[in-house]
Amino acid sequence: MDIVLETVDAFLFDHVYAKLFPVPQAVTSLLRATAQPSNELLLSLSKNLSLSYIPSEPYEYTFVPAPMAAYLSTISRTNIIRQFISLFLITWSFGVVLYFLFASLSYIFVYDKRNLQHPKYLKNQMRMEIQQALSSMPLMALLTVPWFLVEMHGYSFMYWDVNDYNLTYLFLQFPLFILFTDCFIYLIHRGLHHPILYKRLHKPHHKWIVPTPFASLAFHPVDGYMQSLPYHIFPFIFPLHKLSYLLLFVNVNIWTILIHDGEYMTNNPVVNGAACHTMHHLYFNYNYGQFMTLWDRIGGSYRTPDDSLFDQKTKMSAATWKQQSVEMEKMVKEVEDGDDRQYLTQPPDETKKEK
Repeated sequence: MDIVLETVDAFLFDHVYAKLFPVPQAVTSLLRATAQPSNELLLSLSKNLSLSYIPSEPYEYTFVPAPMAAYLSTISRTNIIRQFISLFLITWSFGVVLYFLFASLSYIFVYDKRNLQHPKYLKNQMRMEIQQALSSMPLMALLTVPWFLVEMHGYSFMYWDVNDYNLTYLFLQFPLFILFTDCFIYLIHRGLHHPILYKRLHKPHHKWIVPTPFASLAFHPVDGYMQSLPYHIFPFIFPLHKLSYLLLFVNVNIWTILIHDGEYMTNNPVVNGAACHTMHHLYFNYNYGQFMTLWDRIGGSYRTPDDSLFDQKTKMSAATWKQQSVEMEKMVKEVEDGDDRQYLTQPPDETKKEK
């Protein structure tokens, strides 16, 4: 995250902090009057005013601040509180942008809109999904920032110079990351289905029996944070290239949207795709994995997606929906002791039928 923070500092935060916490006017005038301040002058100012501009790493691509904005605030880039606040704002805003961008693209171009007629689709569901996601993101970002902060201060095994590890490992880190994170997400996710944790943390995400792409981040914030922990723990155990980390961070968010898009493109026995995750939302106690079916198979919780999902004639048929609804209702009674959801099409109330 030091690369991201340095970029945002150079183009935005240096100017914001300089505006909010400016150095004395005399220093500002001196810097602006000097076309190219000497290193001696900048060093002197840094010592006397506790200012500093330090590139994230000597081998990395850095942005030289202009017009010396990094020296115009009394709150330097190395100030831990400034770094925390900046990383929080970046994580929160970046998460919101990724969420709306890719969930919207998925909904417009991939999501099968016939799902909106499913008998277990909720009243005002998409709006509630978005509300849940947006309300959870600030706390999820707040909980995540300490990981980014300690990573940025060199306490992880993240690296920049490819020569630190051989080229083979540069490619090996990707399957290693998937195997490691998928294993622990499986364990965490399955743990969240324990009755004590389910009702307190995980139930909000299972409100969506027939999810849309906007359900991808519609979690209780602590639930969402807990399931992200393996991604942050990995670079404290294994080396991970910094650009690979950013790439994987983005891809994880996209994958989370893809498994909620309701488009069953593959019935691959290895990949935990949208069909597998649909089984999880419909029937609760199956397919806890994120990327693969491996750990569900080992843990005895794998359920093969119904064949009807891959046949366009039966995928959205009344018979398929009825079968799904009957089994789902049994599971809701078992897991939640009743169903308090409000569906778009409510079943008739037997007590109000005319005698």
